[in-house]
Amino acid sequence: MQLTGLLWGSKLLKYVDFPCAEVLGPEASVDEIKALIAKHGEVFIKPIFKGGVGKKGKSGLIGRAKNIETALKEKERLYFVEHTDGIHRVKADGVTFEGGVPAKYEVYFSITESTVYRTSTMTITHHGGVDIEELPKDLIKVVPFDPLTGLKSYHIANALEDLKAPAEIISPLVQNLPKLWDLYNNYGMITLELNPIRMMPLPNGRLLPVACDFKCAFDIDDPSWKRLGLPPHLFASDYSEFEQEINKLRTYQGQSDVFVINEKGTITAFTFGGGANALVTELLGDLATISSDFGGNPPYDKMHQIAKIVLKYWLDQTNVLFIIGGKANNTDIFETFRAIADALREYFNTHGPRPIFVVIGRGGPNLIRGMAYMRDTLDALGVPYKMFGHDSAMSEVVNYAKKINDWMEREGRELIKAKLLGTPEAAL
Repeated sequence: MQLTGLLWGSKLLKYVDFPCAEVLGPEASVDEIKALIAKHGEVFIKPIFKGGVGKKGKSGLIGRAKNIETALKEKERLYFVEHTDGIHRVKADGVTFEGGVPAKYEVYFSITESTVYRTSTMTITHHGGVDIEELPKDLIKVVPFDPLTGLKSYHIANALEDLKAPAEIISPLVQNLPKLWDLYNNYGMITLELNPIRMMPLPNGRLLPVACDFKCAFDIDDPSWKRLGLPPHLFASDYSEFEQEINKLRTYQGQSDVFVINEKGTITAFTFGGGANALVTELLGDLATISSDFGGNPPYDKMHQIAKIVLKYWLDQTNVLFIIGGKANNTDIFETFRAIADALREYFNTHGPRPIFVVIGRGGPNLIRGMAYMRDTLDALGVPYKMFGHDSAMSEVVNYAKKINDWMEREGRELIKAKLLGTPEAAL
């Protein structure tokens, strides 16, 4: 669950009185945009994408205007622009207009949970406004701190002094950045990033840190984020009916993170765990219909709802129904397998059989019991399958699923159809 941009980021920053650039949404009138340009001298026009989408600036997807004519041309160019970031292709739905903030210095700042230090960490540099990965390590300071005591002023002061940051920016940052810990800690965030924070000069000569971009991610198992009153549709990466429907389940225990990879894909994967999701999504590529992470030990009822939604939208075009994940620590494999198997049985009972091949790779508590339940269900439905345990390399299981998909395309689909319906000419 990620959120980017100042349209909603500005609302979150107001909870802790952290200054941010003035922003107008896509509904802004011509007079409002003209007034914003007159007040700040220029505006930046940025497309609104759902979820966390990077590399917009490098792709030329940020407009800049000093008059209303240019601003409206940039609005037309970016309002429904499409953007590819890695394997993700997304389409904008509107733009924001953000007032320009004059500044000599730009700062990068983030708070996140570090798997290296096993605690909360602050990352800061006074060479912001660029991708943090592009900076040399000696220009970046990563500071672990105790989440029980929180981020303190001295953490920031010491880090900036170690970086030999200009003295004039240290005091304003020390006064304002600790506010962000309150936002991060009180509302269930796992990542909070401002890049850039522009150090705007005030009439009295002091500098004021002003957030000019915003990014955060929430822990959906921490109910604190619900106090922000954010609408659920913000966390879908697309406007497809599938994502909108399954996104409603994010309010339950466990995860239901999905987005559509290829509307014409032929492998539909129930993936459990972030690591598995990254590997499976990369290896399957355009063969996948969706990218998913259904880990977090979802209860039967939730997993059953998820499975029914996935099958409703994707089973007709699916060659391989793929259930894949690492060796779980606390996810009850029997409950998740039972939920998926029951949903598949209900689909067949309602819509008739479909020529699919099921490939399973999983490990964890109650694995054998779960596989036995899945085996009995698939045998009863007449669906062919192959199951792999925790001792099988996940990459090899993915490659096996791809080979089965190739076989299904060549002849397997017709052979299974003949077995299920008694004649290869029978229409589904």
